[in-house]
Amino acid sequence: MSVDAHHHVWDLSVRDQDWIAEGSPLRRDFGVGDLSPEARAAGVDRTVLVQTVTVAEETPEFLALAAGNDLVAGVVGWTDLTRPDVADELARLRELPGGRYLKGIRHQVQGESDPEWLLRADVLRGLAAVADAGLVYDLVVLPGQLPACARAAAALPGLTFVLDHLGKPPIASGALEPWARDVRALAALPHTVCKLSGMVTEADPASWTVDDLRPYADTVLEAFGPARLMFGSDWPVCTVAASYGEVVDLARRLTDPGDHLQIFETTAARVYDL
Repeated sequence: MSVDAHHHVWDLSVRDQDWIAEGSPLRRDFGVGDLSPEARAAGVDRTVLVQTVTVAEETPEFLALAAGNDLVAGVVGWTDLTRPDVADELARLRELPGGRYLKGIRHQVQGESDPEWLLRADVLRGLAAVADAGLVYDLVVLPGQLPACARAAAALPGLTFVLDHLGKPPIASGALEPWARDVRALAALPHTVCKLSGMVTEADPASWTVDDLRPYADTVLEAFGPARLMFGSDWPVCTVAASYGEVVDLARRLTDPGDHLQIFETTAARVYDL
């Protein structure tokens, strides 16, 4: 059985997802009940639920959801890394119902105008608190922010950094550099990990091919190796370009069968302590 290390859920009656454009097929509710049959049909029996918005209330909701569901094995939540009492807030989250499912923290760094936001003193202090809490930190960044990711990781060797969606390379354009150079620099640090996720939506969603994606998958496979690479579906975002089953099949086709145990199970189980 496999682990899906990256998916989302949302209920628009609880709160808006303001990043979803009007008219998008994503502008509806998506719950674990929608995902579960697709995941199990694809051989996935454990997942990691990842934050979607920078709203403090979302993380407790996700923890409670995990506590009452046998598919979600871990949560990557959100908290304000710059708050002075961030260590206390992380401890509070761990004490909530389902708090044991909190495995990591993420912030939409891709939306920050400062390309070196991760290097701010208050952010680095918050990241140190994440490490002290025994959690990991997911990086959702744009290619131009990768150098700052490497510098932040170098400054915090005790924190595992997980790069979401390969750092969002420009697959649609076919360009590899400077993304490939910068992702290799991040991978040179042994406490960094990468998710094989989000590729179909960085390609042309309507016309992507396996050959379009292969150079990017090959780059992270070479840079991180299968022991630091994990599969993530990015469901339901992926559905604008491919079904859940197609995304799982794609990841299998882009990787060597001999590496599948690590990429589809043991890396995620180890990094997120599932």
